[in-house]
Amino acid sequence: MAVPVVEPSLNTATESVVDGPVDDGGAGRRHRRPTRVDVLAIGAYALLGVFVCLNYWVDVQHRVSSHLPTDHSWFEWLFAHGAHSVRHLENPLFSTRQNAPDGVNMMANTSLLGVTLPLAPLTLLLGPQVTYALYLGGALAATAGTAYWVLSRHLVRSRAAAFVGGAFVGFAPGVVHHANGQPNFASNFLLPLIVARVLLLGGPGRSWRRDGVVLGLLVAYQVFVNEEMLLLTALACLVVVLTYLLARPRAARARAGVFVAGLGVGGAVALLLTAYPVWFQFNGPQSYRGLQGGVFHSWGEDLMAFVTFARDTWAGDEAVERTIGLTEQNTWFGWPLVLLALAALVLLWRRSPAARVVAVLVLVFTVASIGPQVRFDGKLTGVDGPWAYVPDDLPLVEMMMPTRLALVVAGALGVLLALAWDALTPAPDVTGRRRWLRPVGHAAIALAVLPLVPRPLPAQPVDPPPHFITSGGWRPYVPAGRTLVPVPVPNNGHGLATLRWSALTLHEFPVPGGYFIGPNSDGEGVFGTPNRPTTKLIYATVDTGRVPALTEADRRRAVEDLTFWRASVVVLGAHPREVALRELLTGLLGPGRRVDDVWLWDVRPLVP
Repeated sequence: MAVPVVEPSLNTATESVVDGPVDDGGAGRRHRRPTRVDVLAIGAYALLGVFVCLNYWVDVQHRVSSHLPTDHSWFEWLFAHGAHSVRHLENPLFSTRQNAPDGVNMMANTSLLGVTLPLAPLTLLLGPQVTYALYLGGALAATAGTAYWVLSRHLVRSRAAAFVGGAFVGFAPGVVHHANGQPNFASNFLLPLIVARVLLLGGPGRSWRRDGVVLGLLVAYQVFVNEEMLLLTALACLVVVLTYLLARPRAARARAGVFVAGLGVGGAVALLLTAYPVWFQFNGPQSYRGLQGGVFHSWGEDLMAFVTFARDTWAGDEAVERTIGLTEQNTWFGWPLVLLALAALVLLWRRSPAARVVAVLVLVFTVASIGPQVRFDGKLTGVDGPWAYVPDDLPLVEMMMPTRLALVVAGALGVLLALAWDALTPAPDVTGRRRWLRPVGHAAIALAVLPLVPRPLPAQPVDPPPHFITSGGWRPYVPAGRTLVPVPVPNNGHGLATLRWSALTLHEFPVPGGYFIGPNSDGEGVFGTPNRPTTKLIYATVDTGRVPALTEADRRRAVEDLTFWRASVVVLGAHPREVALRELLTGLLGPGRRVDDVWLWDVRPLVP
C-alpha cells in the first residue's frame, strides 16, 4: 500500500515513537482551538452515549442493569455517598452508612470519589438514579472526546481519522461491557491525556516542569476515578518508553535527563495530593491486604473472544456467552477487525513508527491477558499462560484480573484505526491510479467497525423502596447512632432492593451488611461480611420459602445480632417471600405491626 504517512507532534516529542515533520509548536498550535468539526465530533459522541443508556431513560427511577444489577445499585449508592459526604461535611474516604457499625473503607473499594463528590449537587437535586444514567453516557462520550482530542492534536492530520479512533477508544466492546453496572471502567477520559503528557515530556520546545505538574495533577485525579486503569495505563506507557529506548538508544539517552526530571515532578505532585488517601486505603480502618485466595488471577481472556462479536454490539449474540463468556468481555473485537488490524500493522510497519509501537502494545498485552492457563472456546487447554508464573500476593498486581489487560489492546487498536484512516489520506503527489486505495481502505475500516457499534445496554425493572422509606416515615424510629435493619439484610448477592433503600434516601440512615470488600480475620479482603446467625436464617427463608424450626438459642442470637448492629427498628417491605419472612421475624422478635406499607418491629426495648 504505497500511501503517505504523516505523523505530527507526539511523533516529534518521542522521536522514534512517533517521528514526523510537525512539531508541537507548529501545526499542533494552529489546530489547538476547537473548530466546528470538533464540536460536531463531540456532539456525535454525546448522542451515542445517550443512545447506549436509552433503556435506562425509559424509566430511569426504576431501571437497573440486567447483567450486573447489584453493581449498578452499588454505584447508585456511591453517588449517594458523595452527596451525603458533601452535605454533611463527612470524611468521604470512609462510610458507616453500610456495614454498620464497622463501616466501609471507601478508598479500599471502588468508590469513584473523583466523580461522586463533584457531582454531589446534581445528586442532591435529581437523585442517584438520574445522576448515574447521566454520568454513564457522559463518561463514555468524554473518553471518546479526549481520545479524539489527543489524536487530532498530536498524532493524525485527518479529523475523520481522529473521530474513528476516538469512537473506538470510548465505545470499544470491552468498555461498553463494563458500562453494564461498572461505570468506573467506562471513566477513561483522563487516560488519553495522561498518555499524551507522558510522551510529550522533554519534547522540543516544551517545559518539563509545566508538563510534569500537569501530569501529576492528572494522575492524582485518576487515583480517585479508577486506580486499576491507572496501573494499566502506567504499564502501557512503560512498554512504549522501553520500545523507544530499544529502538533509539542514543535519542533516548539525549532525552533521558529532562524526561526523568519531568516524571519526577509529576510523581512528586501526585504523591503530595494522594499520599494520605493511599495510606488510608492500605492502613485505615477496614483496610485489607490482597483478596483471599487471589480469586481474580484465574480470570484470563479466552482466545476465541478476540474474534467473537461482543454481546452488546449490533453483531453480537447473547448465546455465545454460554461457551466463551465465562470471563469479562474485554476484547470481543470480531474477526473482521482482527483481520483488518493485522493487515494495517503489516502495511504500516515500515512507514509508521507509531504503528510499530501499537504492534508491540497489542502483542505484549494480548499475551499478558491470557491468564494463568490458556482458555480456548470455553475450555481450559492445560497450557500454562504467563500468569501461571506470577505470585498471587505480588504487591500492586495482587488484585488485577489478567483479562482486563486486554483493555490496553482495545486502546491500541483505536490508535491503529486512526493511523490507518489517516494513512489513506492522499498527498498532493499521489497519482490518480492510487486514489482507489482511499475509498477501498475506508470501506474496509467501516465494515470492520460498524458491527461493533453498541446497542442500548439491557435494563430490567427494579421495585421502588417502600413509601415508609421514601416519605421519611422511618425517622421517629431511628435516632442518631442507631441503624435501620432492612429485611433481607443486604450482603453482596443478597438484598439488592434493600441496599437501594439506603442509596435512594441519600444515606439518611445506616444499615448493616452491604456490598463491598472488607477484611477477614486474617486481614485479607473478602466480599461482604460474614453472615451472622440471624442473617443466615433470613437467607435460608428467602431461598426455600419455609421458616426453619426456631429455638430459644435462635431468639437469643437474634437479640445479640441486633445489639451488634445497634438496631432500632427492623423493616420488612414487599417481597416474594414476605409471608415467610414475616413469620420468621415474628418467631424471633414477637409480633410486628403494619406501618404504612411495611411490617415493622421496634426493637429498641430489646437492644440496650
